[in-house]
Amino acid sequence: MASGGGIQIPSRLPLLLTHEGVLLPGSTVRLSVDSPRNMHLVSQRLLKGTSLKSTIIGVIPNTRDPEHDTDDLPTLHKIGTAGIAVQVVGSNWPKPHYTLLITGLCRFRVSSLLTERPFVLAEVEQLDKLEQYTTTAAAEAVAAEGGDLGELSQKFYQAAVQLLGMLDMSVPVVAKFRRLLDSLPRETLPDVVASMIRTSNKEKLQVLDAVSLEERFKKALPMLTRQIEGLKLLQKTRKMSPDNEKRVLSVRKGGVFPGRQFNLDEEDEDDDGDDTATLERKVHGANMPEAALRVCLKELKRLKKMPQSMPEYALTRNYLDLMVELPWSKSTKDCLDIRAARTLLDNDHYAMDKLKRRVLEYLAVRQLKTSLKGPILCFVGPPGVGKTSVGRSIARTLGREFHRIALGGVCDQSDIRGHRRTYVGSMPGRIINGLKTVALNNPVFLLDEVDKLGKSLQGDPAAALLEVLDPEQNHSFTDHYLNVAFDLSQVLFIATANTTATIPPALLDRMEVLQVPGYTQEEKVEIAHRHLIPNQLEQHGLTPQQLHIPQETTQDIISSYTREAGVRSLERKIGAICRAVAVKVAEGHRFTKTETPENSSRQEDKAAPPELPIVIDHIALKDILGPPLFEMEVSERLTLPGVALGLAWTPLGGEIMFVEASRMEGEGQLTLTGQLGDVMKESAHLAISWLRANAKTYQLTNVVGSPDPLEGTDIHLHFPAGAVTKDGPSAGVTIVTCLASLFSGQLVRSDVAMTGEITLRGLVLPVGGIKDKVLAAHRAGVKRVIIPKRNEKDLEELPANVRADLDFVTAGNLDEVLNASFEGGFPGTSGTHPQLTSKL
Repeated sequence: MASGGGIQIPSRLPLLLTHEGVLLPGSTVRLSVDSPRNMHLVSQRLLKGTSLKSTIIGVIPNTRDPEHDTDDLPTLHKIGTAGIAVQVVGSNWPKPHYTLLITGLCRFRVSSLLTERPFVLAEVEQLDKLEQYTTTAAAEAVAAEGGDLGELSQKFYQAAVQLLGMLDMSVPVVAKFRRLLDSLPRETLPDVVASMIRTSNKEKLQVLDAVSLEERFKKALPMLTRQIEGLKLLQKTRKMSPDNEKRVLSVRKGGVFPGRQFNLDEEDEDDDGDDTATLERKVHGANMPEAALRVCLKELKRLKKMPQSMPEYALTRNYLDLMVELPWSKSTKDCLDIRAARTLLDNDHYAMDKLKRRVLEYLAVRQLKTSLKGPILCFVGPPGVGKTSVGRSIARTLGREFHRIALGGVCDQSDIRGHRRTYVGSMPGRIINGLKTVALNNPVFLLDEVDKLGKSLQGDPAAALLEVLDPEQNHSFTDHYLNVAFDLSQVLFIATANTTATIPPALLDRMEVLQVPGYTQEEKVEIAHRHLIPNQLEQHGLTPQQLHIPQETTQDIISSYTREAGVRSLERKIGAICRAVAVKVAEGHRFTKTETPENSSRQEDKAAPPELPIVIDHIALKDILGPPLFEMEVSERLTLPGVALGLAWTPLGGEIMFVEASRMEGEGQLTLTGQLGDVMKESAHLAISWLRANAKTYQLTNVVGSPDPLEGTDIHLHFPAGAVTKDGPSAGVTIVTCLASLFSGQLVRSDVAMTGEITLRGLVLPVGGIKDKVLAAHRAGVKRVIIPKRNEKDLEELPANVRADLDFVTAGNLDEVLNASFEGGFPGTSGTHPQLTSKL
């Protein structure tokens, strides 16, 4: 590169064809390379070269490289820039390409092309002297300046200094530009400044094509003057404060000194000083506690010292906006009129006496004591009984805002407590977000499906709820994002769940559990005619004058087409009836509109519009909903010995459950089918052992008449339906009754259902879910229900009509169970078995 004539570039250079920008001597640009010839140049010349000479390439501007190697090479721009590749970065996304960082050295002219493939290689003629970048050559050039060239050089230098004076010197790139301006020779300034300021590629090409220094100054000076005038105009239009007058960066994007490009059409931004002052007034006016106010003022002080370009500026601003928007002291006044509250609750919901009584108790205590903490209630019951809707009614009764938080499937504790502000994309938890949404500090929060919370590596949200739902702690709830205490004691929390089995004991202990059982058939009829039918008529555009559903039809829908604890399926069936009637009504309207006196004779053979109102009887019900889905099959299933009817509890409500047994000759094995759990299997073994121990007393025999029921006999117990998993101790008395019927050959009464746990001594122990089980028996048409003696207290929760319809037998031991299960009693149960008492 060095010779007697000065520093020279190689006479043969590989050419990089680019159309993205113009590389000027003394500037550095990034160029993306993805075309075939350019890719070959990088891979075969730059990446495989080992000398400094191999990193020097020629950049030809304003020339697009063909997409394929076979395409003809376009006409090349005659003047290019020799540059040194400082950095090469490769990537395969979204397609294979290289990114080059190239610093321009000097101009050259293409003399002739040597090769076109795999990349372009040309014979070049150097036009600039590389010595101009050395201090000695710079001093000689300055001394040699004179006449018009010296005047142009001085004018250009003064304009560059004036531009620097309009920029913020605290920005590092501007300070670096100042140092370069003092150290670079004057003849390099046109190229360096033209590469920085906002100019078009066409103007840069004019500077590149200006081979003589005087012409170069004449081309670049108008660009610099235009930039200065634009900045002056921008400062006037922005009306900036004295502190911010010099915060204008107009250096070229992607150039040597990256910054924001100058744009005269840029919208006028809010004055940062005034904006901060407004935020400070909001902080003082938010009426927040002293601790929160200190934190906000500290963050506000930091915000004033930050430049807006810092990422932390937006984070701090968002934090302060949230703190200002939170309802630290905003609340609504409760409506404490108990009579009006009772009327509103009765109008919204039928039955649910326990829930209504609890709300009225809260209102009564609020009348006597104004500073009462909000209760934390948990409504537990099967789906469709109105747990969520009664929470909304409670909010309307109290005159409070209502906010629902769905917790089903939540498995990250940050959803409750929020993220720490050190994380990217951090945000407050759902509790604080809900308070921000309602803008009041005493709303009704419904925590829906609290029994379906998950757990993962991100923490346990159920454990995070412990602080929220603890009356002794939630007056100072600390969200990770806020990092200051917020008072939740005035919030009325209502949680809903289908079962308490999956709720952690510590969380369940903090809530007041109110059971919401399923509805009886009479209650469903009332709910349908008070709420469901009017609601469905309104949704389908019908009126009571067009559709009438008698109570008998509603009872048929409930008993034959739905079997559930709630009323969701019932509402869907009523909606299906409304849709069918809407079709008839719409066809009738079309018929009456198209009928005219001329064509009335032709319409006689067609169906006339329906008579209104359309009454739905059992025939119309079958036409619309199809054949009945459920039938009263209890009496039909109990026609053979070895079948008994039990009662089971599920999260969807109570259900009846058949137990079937059969025996055959074998080796005394017991087979259990029906997807049974361990507890249920143990109950079956208990029943077999107790019956074998008391076989003589109850005259039980095997197939051949032996007193041991299992001798030479295999027993098979089955619990339909086989696809449903079953577990629990409640089927103990049912299994004993089923096997006793099998061994004795007697039929179990077809109108008897039972539940209870057994022991090896023949005692009947209490079980849970009595109300749901009894309601299921009542729906199935059972007349007699056998329950443990210690569950007699649970009968008080049953509706009066259910207690009147059913015959309850409370059993303390299996003798009483067997005696009540068979018509006329069971052999051997009439005698009493005196209990032995210890005399020790």
